[in-house]
Amino acid sequence: MSREMPFLEHLTDLRRRLLIVAVALVLSVLICFLFVDHIYQLLASRSGEKLAILGPGDILSIYVKLSAIGGIAFTIPIAAYQAWRFVVPALQERERKVALMYIPALFLLFILGLSFAYFVLFPTMYHFVLGLSNGNFDLVITANDYFTFMLNLCLPFGLLFELPVVVLFLSHLGILNPHRLAKMRKPAYLVLSVISITITPPDFLSDIMVIVPLIVLYEISISISRLIHRKRTRETALSA
Repeated sequence: MSREMPFLEHLTDLRRRLLIVAVALVLSVLICFLFVDHIYQLLASRSGEKLAILGPGDILSIYVKLSAIGGIAFTIPIAAYQAWRFVVPALQERERKVALMYIPALFLLFILGLSFAYFVLFPTMYHFVLGLSNGNFDLVITANDYFTFMLNLCLPFGLLFELPVVVLFLSHLGILNPHRLAKMRKPAYLVLSVISITITPPDFLSDIMVIVPLIVLYEISISISRLIHRKRTRETALSA
């Protein structure tokens, strides 16, 4: 059974859950920092050579970046669970179970997006950019530049791959529907194209490798919304 909560009680509950997420993030970052050397060795192996640093500050900066990304990844399911607990008083029993399914989906899609960018897109774009030097430069790759390039490419994909789950959730709430998403298709394609051009090197192949998965994700989101909309329509007709 759902129950109404006073406004101040809502604020207190929200503050408590935000605090839990913040503590979980800090602890996750600290745990990742304890193993950051192993994380560094794993990710740096794709550079093909030993990376340089320009000063001792770079070491701490790189380790903090890697620990932060790891901490964010591990905190996503905790944050999703706390969000579910916050809205659960306003949900019916069936809606609670459906919303609870989003928690592992958010985490898995985030990891899937990171993996796709790291194993497929990053090697291609990294070697493409290096190939532009064409022997004209005495190339020294710093660890800071290497990981900045990697994170700027991989992190947006981790977030963008969660689009189907977000659309599914908003469709369940009735905020989105397939007709609205279909009408937004052209501006959405434009935005996705701008994103792909922004995060990729200036060549047609790299742009295509990024824009195609993003468009596929958007179309999957429309299909998911269509299924949810049909189900909601049937349930409304049966209850009328």
